[in-house]
Amino acid sequence: SRLRQENMEDQMLREVAVMRSLRHENIVALRDVMESNNHYYLILEYVPGGELFDKIVQLKRLDESTARQYFHQLVAGIYYCHSKGFAHRDLKPENLLLDANGTLKISDFGLSNLQQDFLLQTVCGTPNYVAPEVLMERGYNGLSADIWSCGVVLYVMVAGRLPFEDRNMNALLAKIERGEYQMVRHVSEAVKDLIARMLTVDPKKRITLEGIIAHPWFALGWDPQRLHEAAETNWA
Repeated sequence: SRLRQENMEDQMLREVAVMRSLRHENIVALRDVMESNNHYYLILEYVPGGELFDKIVQLKRLDESTARQYFHQLVAGIYYCHSKGFAHRDLKPENLLLDANGTLKISDFGLSNLQQDFLLQTVCGTPNYVAPEVLMERGYNGLSADIWSCGVVLYVMVAGRLPFEDRNMNALLAKIERGEYQMVRHVSEAVKDLIARMLTVDPKKRITLEGIIAHPWFALGWDPQRLHEAAETNWA
């Protein structure tokens, strides 16, 4: 329908506006936009290494050292987005790409929205990765919801499976709303603790990005300068 077409165009233009404003080594760059009578052409940075999802599937799961390296990059990119007032709202391994050097790049900002301290009212994202407050349609802070999704991504990296799974959609949603998941045995207590703090149902009690960065598991090998150096560098 015409309305649907206009909504799709609005969403695409929103993605363009977001991507044009974000310049960071861990975010897929929008190089150019071209328009014809019926089409928009987005020229994106070439990221040949595929999805992080495929790497996890191939290896069954990632060891904690490798997972930490990717998680450092994810947090650096999200920290930058949030500092600009954007929540991604659809974080999952399929939207995390790897370049030829294995650098992680966050893609697909189609659901992104300027946060500006108001509560978002639309339900976005893939159910397995979506925060409980989003599913309950209560109005939510997109920045806190991104942290939940990052927690699911970290769980998937170290466990090789989703924390919240059920073939029955209502049962799946109930598990997410209760924060009910089983932690795998082979991972360290430190990463279990960090995941638990991210997968906290009450967004007011959920760990912040600053809390993640200060967490002992995350802090290993982390250089705080990365939050500043990675942004807006190497841009012509």
